[in-house]
Amino acid sequence: MKKEGVVNPWEVSGDIDYNKLIKEFGTSAISDDIRKRLEKAHPLLRRGIYFSHRDFDKWLTAFDNKKKVSVLTGRGPSEKMHIGHLVPYLVAKSLQEQFNCDVCIPVSDDEKFYVKAGLSMEKAKEYAEDNILDLIALGFKPEKTKIFQDFVYTDIYKYAAMCAKEITYSEAKGIFGLKPENNIGWSFYPAMQAAHILFPQFKNGKHMTVVPVGIDQDPFIRLTRDIAESFNFDKPSALHAKFIPSLSGNSKMSSSDSTNDVIYLTDSPEEVKKKINKYAFSGGKDTLEEHRKLGGNPNIDVSFQYLRIMFEPDDKKLAQIEKDYKSGKLLSGELKSILIEKINAFLKEHQKAREKAKKELEKFILKS
Repeated sequence: MKKEGVVNPWEVSGDIDYNKLIKEFGTSAISDDIRKRLEKAHPLLRRGIYFSHRDFDKWLTAFDNKKKVSVLTGRGPSEKMHIGHLVPYLVAKSLQEQFNCDVCIPVSDDEKFYVKAGLSMEKAKEYAEDNILDLIALGFKPEKTKIFQDFVYTDIYKYAAMCAKEITYSEAKGIFGLKPENNIGWSFYPAMQAAHILFPQFKNGKHMTVVPVGIDQDPFIRLTRDIAESFNFDKPSALHAKFIPSLSGNSKMSSSDSTNDVIYLTDSPEEVKKKINKYAFSGGKDTLEEHRKLGGNPNIDVSFQYLRIMFEPDDKKLAQIEKDYKSGKLLSGELKSILIEKINAFLKEHQKAREKAKKELEKFILKS
């Protein structure tokens, strides 16, 4: 029996019906016309992992009309980063490369301090500093990219106060399901998130900003769009991603899962190999004979899904892997070996860039 999906900013669980979410959230499916504009973009944009949007067509039109556009996507530093966390930043980088636009990444160490039980302020800041190295390592253009921590770049609180004055408690409670037992930091955080989303316009004037996020974060987008006109700003647009499954096949990879269920950006080649071989959910058949005869199911195979999402950029190679797996020519173990090689190659370069990032912080960090 399928468990009905739960999707909100604090929880993602069960079986997710993305078409249903489009209707419930009142968003728009990404059209073929938009996909054509993104043919050379990251596979996340080309292959339907980003499936929904708000006004991204208007963002593209603004660019075509030679108006300023920007990208904003935040990071909640509750742990060290894993590969599932990369989704919005790889898209932000791809948009920056294609449209030569500014990117801003607020790091909400304050939110995680409010909502994660037992997380101290010092630890939240420590995670933030660690995560920032991973963000810089992705290769953003330093002259067009700004990153800040809420606990450090305290100017953001001025903008949060301006947003807070436009949001009633009943609105925040209704949208986010706030409970009496939640600390009041939770009830203030929507104003901070709105300040993040509007920050490019507070800082650089009225223009179109797109926010690549998981669909679970859309309530923050809706709230911010409702108050944007109070500041004579353009309503921010959004791109919504599907969730990246954990190794075991759960609906969303999460740091709160077992460490064996996620692949961290700091994992060694040996750790990656062990995790994928032992824990990655397979779409293969139970026996070799059966698999050779009937083939595997790439739609439920986590190794294939990871290749499709971000680790095999060549569409022709991916199509051949899918064909071979479905025919039974390619075994589950062989598919896992392909993924292990791809992820370890990516992490080898990423970890080198991460070390280099320690010397490049000044180029990216926004200070009060």
